[in-house]
Amino acid sequence: MSWPASTTSLPKKRMRYNKHMQDSIFTKIIKGEIPSHKVYEDTKTFAFLDIHPVQPGMVLVVPRVQVAFAWDLTDEDYRALMATAKKVALKIRQVFPEKTHVGMQIEGLDIAHAHLKIFPFSTPEEFHNHPDMNAEPDHNALAVVADKLRMEDAA
Repeated sequence: MSWPASTTSLPKKRMRYNKHMQDSIFTKIIKGEIPSHKVYEDTKTFAFLDIHPVQPGMVLVVPRVQVAFAWDLTDEDYRALMATAKKVALKIRQVFPEKTHVGMQIEGLDIAHAHLKIFPFSTPEEFHNHPDMNAEPDHNALAVVADKLRMEDAA
């Protein structure tokens, strides 16, 4: 099977942040311009609760460098992203023992800043849940979950 010409002829450009690129919402969160329920950060990554989670306890792990796709990260930044993902997943498993799995999604559909969605779940329906993006976040409940998931920062 061959790929359609429209996908094979795309230019191979890296989407890396530069001073002319507008900051993503995640970059603004990392800079502290937008509040978040942070659970972990180090020199390469930042992890915080999603305000519209697939499941309660869903954490977004983002690289500090703004790139559109995880595949465009340097090898060093990619390894750091995955190492943080593992730390977060292990903490989620500890905090949500009633859930049988910890899942990870890499989609990059809504925000042009690479990010991993890590969350507890037990059923395929929970994994594939689509949250109501118009619902008002319950910041008190998010703060309680963030306190349980928070880890010592390495930064």
